[in-house]
Amino acid sequence: MTDKTNDGMYAVTDEMNFSDLIRIIWRGKLFIMLVTTTFAVLSVLYSLSLANVYKSEAVLTPATEKSGLNIPGQLGGLAAMAGLNLGGSGSTDNTALGLELIKSRDFIGRFVERHNLLVPLMATSGWDRGSNALLFDPELYDVQSKTWVRKVNPPFQPEPSLLEAHDAFMDNFSVSQDKLTKMIKVSLEHYSPELAAQWLSLLIKDINEEIRQRDLREAERSIVYLNKQIEETNIADVKATLFSLVEEQMKTKMLANVRSEYVFKTIDPPVVPEMKAKPMRALIVVASVMLGFMFSCLIVLFRHVFKSGRP
Repeated sequence: MTDKTNDGMYAVTDEMNFSDLIRIIWRGKLFIMLVTTTFAVLSVLYSLSLANVYKSEAVLTPATEKSGLNIPGQLGGLAAMAGLNLGGSGSTDNTALGLELIKSRDFIGRFVERHNLLVPLMATSGWDRGSNALLFDPELYDVQSKTWVRKVNPPFQPEPSLLEAHDAFMDNFSVSQDKLTKMIKVSLEHYSPELAAQWLSLLIKDINEEIRQRDLREAERSIVYLNKQIEETNIADVKATLFSLVEEQMKTKMLANVRSEYVFKTIDPPVVPEMKAKPMRALIVVASVMLGFMFSCLIVLFRHVFKSGRP
């Protein structure tokens, strides 16, 4: 507890109860109010300086997976040595492939390059709603000369690499799949709500096209290989199996040519968001006020302990 001295201070003894703490904090109320108010004002100014970020979301479902045929082990081994996938494993899970590919450095890098997203992805600092125009950071990009002016240390260059673009893109992109329903949720954040929705739509379209083209190329190679095996064998059972495999690959080609949503079907398409996703300005201010109050209370208590402990 504390004992009150002649000068009005509370001296520290062996114990301090809750009422003593309240009295000490009350004596330093002006300091606490000043510090808390300072934290509040600074947090308001900081939160207002942050640009709004908008999130566009979409819900997808896996397209029907193609089934494979059981093939003789020797034939399957030869096909594997030739780098072909004849579907002998039962089914080809393009959904798992798509979920990994959509986050890969190679795919995102080509996506950014194909649609010229490097500047709006890495040089923007905000978005003006009135003019519907992006705001660019002059320390990163010169709009007049259309050149990168950012200052970086080697091995980095003023113009960001595709690897940097991948990292920046993934900071604003997320994809997850519900284990129970298998539904897939993808989202993309950007200063511009229109770009967020547009880029997400392009991303879904491109990942479907990427795997569709892969399957087409593989089916064509498989058909060439299988036809060659048909010409070289005289065993009726093997020929029947080979013809079945050719038919399966033809089905794959036909499906890939007629279905645009080859891997992911869109259940809820991306839309232009109307409300910002962040920053959460009210939360920033409330957290800062609480931090300022606790910080100032600790200072008051430490000052009291320090003064009371002096000889």
